[in-house]
Amino acid sequence: MAGFVLTDASPLIGLARVDGLRWLQPLFGVVWIPAEVKLEVVSAGSTGGFAEEAAILHALAQGWLQICGPTPLEPTLPDLDEGEAACIKLALSQPHSALVLMDERAGRAVAQEWGLQVAGTAAIIGIARSRGLIRSASEVFARLHASDFRISADVIRTILKRVGES
Repeated sequence: MAGFVLTDASPLIGLARVDGLRWLQPLFGVVWIPAEVKLEVVSAGSTGGFAEEAAILHALAQGWLQICGPTPLEPTLPDLDEGEAACIKLALSQPHSALVLMDERAGRAVAQEWGLQVAGTAAIIGIARSRGLIRSASEVFARLHASDFRISADVIRTILKRVGES
């Protein structure tokens, strides 16, 4: 397992929608978010007006979700949004292996080009199922889909097969 886990906005939002942020601590211990990602998921001065925001603020208050930085200036990653680029730059700056939690295809491709380990929301759901943190990955995917959060049907089928729910 990676010694340093960073997350982009999408996994935070998706997992918050299905009450899954709580799985991150038993799976990874401390999970880090760049300041750029915090700005994407929590409104300035917010006290958690939206459910996802409240869950993220709660995780930050508990201390297992932490803000890291400053973000290195290099490498330049102009084709990515600020949060994705910050995750990759910070992961590359770590002396130990890092895992980047990211859903966006372009960001994942760049992270993998740089040799980083990447996992998305679907993989986290699968790991949570494998470790007994949830009873059914299929039910979680259905709730996530109902919340208008999209994951490819092929990816879902792969995860469900991997956890024995196909």
